[in-house]
Amino acid sequence: MVFTVNWDSVDLIVEQLHLEKWAVKNVITMLDEDNTIPFIARYRKEQTNNMSVDKLREILALHQDLKTLISKINNVCKSIEKLGKMNPQLQAAFQNAQSAEEVDHLYAPYKPGSKRSLAERARELGLEPLAMKVLQSPNTVDLNMFVKAGQEGLSSVSEVEEGTKHIIADVIAKNKETMDKMRDLCQHAYITLESTMSKSLTKKTKSKETTSTAAGSEKNIVEKKNEKTSKQDKKADAQKYEQYFDFKVPVKYAKPHQVLAMNRGEHQKILSVKVNIPEQVKQSFCQYCQRRWIPPQASAHLRKLISDAIEDAYTRLISPLMCRHYRSELTKMAEKASVEVFASNLKRLLLMPPVRNRVVLGVDPGFKNGCKLAVISQTGQILETGVSYLHVGRAAEKEREKIKEICLKYRCETVAIGNGTACRETEAAFSDMIQKRYFAPLSVMYCIVNEDGASIYSVSKEAEQEMPKLDPNERSAVSIARRLQDPLVELVKIEPKHIGVGMYQHDVADSQLKSSLDGVLEECVSFVGIDLNICTESLLKRVSGMSALKAKKVIEYREKNGPYVNRQQLLGVKGLGPKSFEQCAGFVRITPNVIGATNTNHVQEPKDEVVSNIAKGTKRKAVSKTSTSKRQKMDENLSPNWLDMTWIHPESYDVTNRLLKKIGITANEIGHPSMQRAVDNFISTSSLDSVAKDLNIGAPTLDLILNGLKQPLGQDIRDDYEKPLFKKGLTSINDLKSGTFLTGCVQNTTHFGAFVDIGVGKSGLIHVSKMRPQNMKGKQTLELGDKVEVKVVSVDVNRGRIGLELIKLY
Repeated sequence: MVFTVNWDSVDLIVEQLHLEKWAVKNVITMLDEDNTIPFIARYRKEQTNNMSVDKLREILALHQDLKTLISKINNVCKSIEKLGKMNPQLQAAFQNAQSAEEVDHLYAPYKPGSKRSLAERARELGLEPLAMKVLQSPNTVDLNMFVKAGQEGLSSVSEVEEGTKHIIADVIAKNKETMDKMRDLCQHAYITLESTMSKSLTKKTKSKETTSTAAGSEKNIVEKKNEKTSKQDKKADAQKYEQYFDFKVPVKYAKPHQVLAMNRGEHQKILSVKVNIPEQVKQSFCQYCQRRWIPPQASAHLRKLISDAIEDAYTRLISPLMCRHYRSELTKMAEKASVEVFASNLKRLLLMPPVRNRVVLGVDPGFKNGCKLAVISQTGQILETGVSYLHVGRAAEKEREKIKEICLKYRCETVAIGNGTACRETEAAFSDMIQKRYFAPLSVMYCIVNEDGASIYSVSKEAEQEMPKLDPNERSAVSIARRLQDPLVELVKIEPKHIGVGMYQHDVADSQLKSSLDGVLEECVSFVGIDLNICTESLLKRVSGMSALKAKKVIEYREKNGPYVNRQQLLGVKGLGPKSFEQCAGFVRITPNVIGATNTNHVQEPKDEVVSNIAKGTKRKAVSKTSTSKRQKMDENLSPNWLDMTWIHPESYDVTNRLLKKIGITANEIGHPSMQRAVDNFISTSSLDSVAKDLNIGAPTLDLILNGLKQPLGQDIRDDYEKPLFKKGLTSINDLKSGTFLTGCVQNTTHFGAFVDIGVGKSGLIHVSKMRPQNMKGKQTLELGDKVEVKVVSVDVNRGRIGLELIKLY
């Protein structure tokens, strides 16, 4: 038997996200048909009412949660039905449940190995008919008829009353109208989230330390040292939560970082956390229930019995359930916010503009084991690797000469320094060399690069295959340099959770974090677009509609048959069917003249003869392995298509060709100024609504095609984002004073503020209270990569904390 629920997923999503119902319904249908978020966002705008990627992801997350909930309700109901304990009231309660917490609460008494509820025990004694009579026809009730001398639970009238009360309390707690009333009362009440120092920590703080009367053995001395260290660690941990030792906030206004901090403190047994529902809610609820549940004809004795049951239902069942519900919802909200912050920061990091056409010296800083070096060419090739002991006493000067020789040898003017251990000292060394014109005639500058995840990647199988002859430490230096050259290409090789640009992300379930961050990776790689003939497997597997296996097959096909000439060839790749092709085709490009190159971002204007020669060469290679019967079809499929160099989807090629005729220009003008002029002239002299109607397409699709025709070849959406911050010198935190004005780059954002690299080896914090709206250029929050001017408002050298105020957003 399939148990249905008394609510509709679409309605719940519409209610929560405040979106058009028809659009939400379309999105859910497309998601159920295995369409990806990037595909829906770019190529199905008419059906989504132009929804943003973020809104689509919210719908996806809610839709998956509700599907999981429905499945859980079905499984739980079937389990209870097998036990023979399902009844109409319980089934109705399950069908009305809209959260996993409600389902768990209802199922708790029936779980294998769990204690039966008080109501369940009373029902087993046969008291349910009596409880129903008390509520429906109390004038016919005779409690003495249920008394059975010598039987536990029924041996006296008071025991019969107690059992009856438990059943009535259970009925009230599972009634939809009653629970809706409770939710409504809570909605308008002053409910707070409160935290205090845990009792166990309070006892430890108040307890006096015992002292030994004798000098003690060496073992005792060691134990005392360990105990002292342990106490110091606990004290240091406790200090992090001092602001929560007596903390109260309305649940409506609790901030994500506050909830996550309290949860962590509670987990570490430093804090005690609770939700407080005011007494007024209890009074209003009990008054409502008395009107709702006490029959007018009930005697004074039965009225008191029902009133006691109502209070018991509130105190023992409903109030704890609501408190758990609020804790759960607050945690979900906070975890969602944490994931959103991480995803937003990751997106900005992935979309940092590449630093093109520069030889880069990657430096993985270190003390005892030295700084690992790697020189990378403009196209990402490894030119040289090594180790420099910059911070080892007398050898430092000699090591500086070594670095100078490397930079002069390869004319390297760009240094990427990892932000890990010894970063501050390494940055100071390079800053000093630059100030002394050590690298003359070169004009060297450096950039601090987030190296999170580089060490994990350096020992991965992918890194071993890519750089088999290098030591893992040298691989890290290579990764740091390439992250500056092209963050997207390099960062897709690393598990997103290892890239440290989040807030409390380690407190979030791995599955939730991975799902969201993988979605961001897919979105960024897809929207940036990749060249099908020079992309790597690690990049290709992140494209919409692709997977690791499909990406591997696409690369193998390219290696076996030569470069791809058009998108249509993807349909010849084993394992990549029409659905996968539909999802990925618009996000891969064919740019013939870059075949054999290694830099995915450097795209030149193609030449007709190059396209022709490549097509012929590929035909020979592919057709020689193909039967005669397929030769004609292969020849047709291997004709180059200029539209394959744009983001226009193959499903729109026929429409695009008809549009080109209207404009009066041919596809081979794509990428030329003549195409841009022709399209701009057409837009300014035509009624686009009429054109869309004539072509039988929606206005968003027409807009997409027109922009696709105008786009320059090699256009990169990342060029619109803030570029990395290059520096030639720095100051020390010890030199900072309140009132100092500095420029910097936002490195990380949270809900309580933004961390800014101001060139002193330690990021400063702009608290949200120090972000004046007039200085934000209309933006609601700062984003990773933003360039800012700040004013120093506080410096705590001992704790390494710098407080900043936003003065200007560039």
